[in-house]
Amino acid sequence: MASNPRSGGSKKGPTKGSGGKNKRGLRGKGPTPKAEDRVYHKAHKAAQQRKSSNASAQAKRKKKELGPNMVAGRKSVLEALREGVPATAMYVSGRIDSDDRVRESITLATQRGISMLEASKPDLDRLTDDAIHQGIALQVPPYDYADPSDLLEFAAERAETPLLVALDGITDPRNLGAIVRSTAAFGGHGVIIPERRAASMTAAAWKTSAGAASRIRVAQVVNLARAIDELKKQNVFVVGLDMDGDVELPELTFTRDPLCIVVGSEGKGLSRLIAEKCDQIVSIPIAATTESLNAGIAAAVSLYEVARARRP
Repeated sequence: MASNPRSGGSKKGPTKGSGGKNKRGLRGKGPTPKAEDRVYHKAHKAAQQRKSSNASAQAKRKKKELGPNMVAGRKSVLEALREGVPATAMYVSGRIDSDDRVRESITLATQRGISMLEASKPDLDRLTDDAIHQGIALQVPPYDYADPSDLLEFAAERAETPLLVALDGITDPRNLGAIVRSTAAFGGHGVIIPERRAASMTAAAWKTSAGAASRIRVAQVVNLARAIDELKKQNVFVVGLDMDGDVELPELTFTRDPLCIVVGSEGKGLSRLIAEKCDQIVSIPIAATTESLNAGIAAAVSLYEVARARRP
């Protein structure tokens, strides 16, 4: 008798079911995770290394921003010393070929009591972050920023109506230095800058200010919009400079009141939020063939107009 192919003893016969007990085992496990999300995949290790590298780079940049600023090169060092840029030390290579610039730099540093230290080329390379130093570098300490309230107190001490300048998106330190210089020239009492995505008081800003940075304080704030709100609470009128202003500069009516002029970046102008905070948007009348003014020039023209209107 032939065996039944469907009998229980046959290898091909029916098998006992689970009775629904293993439903989970039949479910799909979802889409395959990305390679960088799989812990044991080499792409995951590479992604972690990139994150670590980026974090280290950010920390290094932050440390560099907060630490001393190095001015490198014979011409740059001499110009910084001539303009009175504050310095804590001057590093000079022991094998430097002395010329007129080096000799004058040493003389000026000696007169100002700046420490002079001998440094090897590898040391100078490290201190200047591999810049072209020509055997000489100047260490500039971090700038001691003021608070906006300090600027108002400075005006009160001089029994003068406050005149401030706030910068929105100015990233070139030379523009910052030029605006500090104009603020001092036209009787202003200080400049306000945001902490992030903006130029800071580096050696380049100091040099461009031509010494004015030692007379006019610069305040740095975390949030420029909030700082403007605080100024308005102190009865300071805030006007923004923009090509599409509500009025032209000669028609500005707040010139004799406590005033803060907000200058935007040359490319983008005022940001939307800062423009909304201003009491008035003012434009500078210019020839039709000129699209816009450099931020430093726009600030200087506005400060001059306010100074002219305030004359008795």
